Order: sequence, then structure tokens, then C-alpha cells
Amino acid sequence: MPAATADDLRHAHRVLLYGVTGSGKSTAAEQLGPRLGLPVHLVDDEIGWLPGWQQRPIPEQRELAADRVSGENWILDSAYGHWRDLVLARTQVIVALDYPRWITLLRLVRRTARRVVTREPQCNGNVETLRQTFSKESIIAWYFRSFDNKRRRMRQYEADPEGPAVIRLTHPRQMRRLLLELDESATAG
Repeated sequence: MPAATADDLRHAHRVLLYGVTGSGKSTAAEQLGPRLGLPVHLVDDEIGWLPGWQQRPIPEQRELAADRVSGENWILDSAYGHWRDLVLARTQVIVALDYPRWITLLRLVRRTARRVVTREPQCNGNVETLRQTFSKESIIAWYFRSFDNKRRRMRQYEADPEGPAVIRLTHPRQMRRLLLELDESATAG
């Protein structure tokens, strides 16, 4: 499959944002949704987590994911491994945020520190704590465990001639350019 273009994205009805932890998938999805006229589904909130940082049971996650992707119009800001097959089967364009490690780690550390200090609720009212930040199960530990696999997966998606079209962005400025391009085409049309 050739690389996707902004025009492919503009005409897509089912879009998956994919990237490493801290790459800005949720923010990008929320920016793309209004530009493309598509409803945005934030996976951590809607599918992945219950209050008390309890992971939703996998069968229930699959059911919720199947429901979200059964529609004709959507943007998802991620796809967990237990149900990624359901999402990929329906995705038309993947926007892969394949940013350098230093950028994503810096973003993640800043975001985590801000959330610990402000105690702003995440994922069904969950709050990040200092204790959690330094635990084996922290989002930062997850970042290091998952980075290489997620990066490899993005490149596999891009190379797969049978899969959805992929826009692989390697720096946040490319995302800003993509959004600008979408804005310019909207005002021109």
C-alpha cells in the first residue's frame, strides 16, 4: 500500500491514531476529529480503564471496541493488542506518530508530572500519583517496555501492502503541517 496522503485522510471515514506512549495520540485525534467531521473515541477512557486504575476485562474491551468500530465514521486514538485485529480490519487510514524517543519521553514525563501535581482526573476519574509514577506499573515503565514494539509495529503497518494506508509522521512539526494542510483545503473548498 503506498503511503497515505492528506487527501486520503480527508476522505477517510475510519481513522486510527497509533504511536508510542506520550506521542500525543489523544491530542492528535481530538484535533483531527473536527477537521474530518468524525467522532473521536478515546480508548483509555471508553474501553481500557475502569475507576481505581482497574483494567477492564478483555472480553468486555473486545465488545466495546467492536461496537466502536462497527460504525462507518470514527477516529480511535489507539488500539490495544487484545482487540487490535477488530480495529485494523475496519481502518481506512492509520496516522502513525513515529516520533523520536527523546521527544516522546520528554512529553510523557512532563505530562505525568503535571497530572501528579494538578491531580486532574484521567480515564474514568483515575488520578496519577507520585507513588504510582515510581512503581513498576507506571506509565513511564510501560513506555520503556512498549516503545520498541510499538515503533516496529508502525513500520510493519507502513510496509504491509494488504493493510490500511499509513501516514507515518516522524516529528510533531509534520503533524502540525498535516493539520494546516487539512485546514487550508477546508477553506479552499
